[in-house]
Amino acid sequence: MGEGGQGGQHHGQLRSGAFAHNPNVVSFSHSLPDFLSGRDTPRAFLERCLEKIATREPEVKAFVVLNVEAACAAADAAGARYRAGKPLSMVDGCPIGIKDIMDTRDMPTQMGSPVYAGWQPRYDAACVQALRLGGAVIVGKTVTTAFACGATNATANPLDSRRTPGGSSSGSAAAVGAGMLPVALGTQTQGSTLRPASFCGAVGFKPTHGVLTIQGVHPISVSHDHLGVIGGTLKDTWRIASHISLANGSPGQPFLQGAATEPPPAVKPRRLLRLYTKGWEKEVEPETRAAFEAIVQRLTGAGVTIASRENDPEVAGLESALDGDFVERSLEITAYEMKWPYEQYVADHGDLLEKRVHDRIAQAISMTPAHYENLLAEKAAMKERVRRIMQGADGMITLAASGPAPIGHGNTGSRTFLTYATFLGIPAFSLPLMWVEGLPVGLQLMGHAGRDGKLCAIAHWLMRELAGV
Repeated sequence: MGEGGQGGQHHGQLRSGAFAHNPNVVSFSHSLPDFLSGRDTPRAFLERCLEKIATREPEVKAFVVLNVEAACAAADAAGARYRAGKPLSMVDGCPIGIKDIMDTRDMPTQMGSPVYAGWQPRYDAACVQALRLGGAVIVGKTVTTAFACGATNATANPLDSRRTPGGSSSGSAAAVGAGMLPVALGTQTQGSTLRPASFCGAVGFKPTHGVLTIQGVHPISVSHDHLGVIGGTLKDTWRIASHISLANGSPGQPFLQGAATEPPPAVKPRRLLRLYTKGWEKEVEPETRAAFEAIVQRLTGAGVTIASRENDPEVAGLESALDGDFVERSLEITAYEMKWPYEQYVADHGDLLEKRVHDRIAQAISMTPAHYENLLAEKAAMKERVRRIMQGADGMITLAASGPAPIGHGNTGSRTFLTYATFLGIPAFSLPLMWVEGLPVGLQLMGHAGRDGKLCAIAHWLMRELAGV
C-alpha cells in the first residue's frame, strides 16, 4: 500500500471550499532558475519524481510501464546542457508521462486493451517526438481506459484511493495529482483531459480543436479528438503545450496562439458567461454548488460582469439549445467516425472489447451518410451561434465536473459538463480552484476558438486572484 496506509485516506492537507490548491503537485518551471544556477539539476528533479513514484505507484497504479534507465540518461544529458548554459528548449529536462494511446518507439503502446497487448511501434507520435527533440525526459506510459473510450481501469485517485481518478486520461492525471510528475499528456474526445484533471486537483488544458497535433495518437473521432495537457501548475501546462505546437505543428492548422515559454501575463476578464447546463440540476450536490457560487461571488466582487440565463436572454437561449439532445448528437458523430478502425476490431476481436464499442459501431453501421452530413451541419450552426453570443464576452465558466470524484471504479464519472467545449472545438481549462469535503473540483474556463493564449491569460488571472498561485 502506498503513502498514507489504508486505501481511501486523503493525501495532503486539503480544506473544503473555494480558493485552495493541491499540496502534492510539483513544478518543473519553478525549478528552472535552480537548474541554470546549479543549485538543482534535472537528474535530481527526476530522482525526486522517481522516489514519489516508488512510494505512491503501488496504490495509485498510474503507469503501464516505466522507462527509468532511459529517463535517467535523458536527465543527465539535460544537466550537461544546463551546466554549459545551453538548454535545448523550454522543456529541456522536464519529466513527463505519455498516455498509452500515443506511439512511443522505445515502449509498448497498448491502448489500454488486450487487442494491442505487447504492441511496439517503430516511431514516436508527433507530440512525443517534439518533446524528445526538446530534451524532455519521457518517464513512462500512463494508464488509459481501453482505446480512451472505455468505462474504467485499475488506476486510483491519488487523493482518495477509493475513488476514480476520472478518464480516459486516468494515469496522466493521477501521476500529476500525486506529485509523481509535473506534467503528462492526455487526450479528450468528450471529457477525458479536463474531468480527470478536475478529480485529481491538477490543471487541465484542452486547446482549440486541431491546434496540437494528434499524428501517431490512436483515433476515435476526427472531429472531436484533442491532444490535451495535464500539469501541476498553469506554467508547466502551458509550457508543454507551447513547445509541442512550435516544435511539431499540427498539419494544416495554425500554431497555438500565444505559445511561449511562460503563460501570457494575467488579464482580468471584463465579462464572462455562466453556463449551468442540465447537469446543474440533475447531478450537482449542494456543497459543490456552494463552492461554485463562492467563485461567482468573488469574481463579481472583483468587478467581473457575469452574464447568465438569469439576466441575459441570449445566454438563456443558448442554455436551452445546449440542454436539448446536444450530447446525444455529439455521440452520434463520434460513433460514425469510429467506424475505422473499430469496425475491424469488432470483427476480429469482439470478445476483447467493451459493450460500449459494440454499441457505437452498431449505431454507426445503421447511420446513413446523409444523416451524418446533417449532424455536421447542425454542429456548424451551433458553433456559429456560440461564436456570435460570445462576441461580447471574454469566455464562459461552468464546472469541470459534477462534483468530487465519485467513490468506486466502475466508471470514470459524468461527462455532462465537458461535452460542450469538445463538441464546439473551443479551448478550455480545468482550474483546481474548488474543494468540496477535502476533494478537488475544477472550474472550467472556456474561450474563443483560436484565442488560446488570450484564454490562458484569463486563467492566469483567475489562479492568481482566487488561489494566489
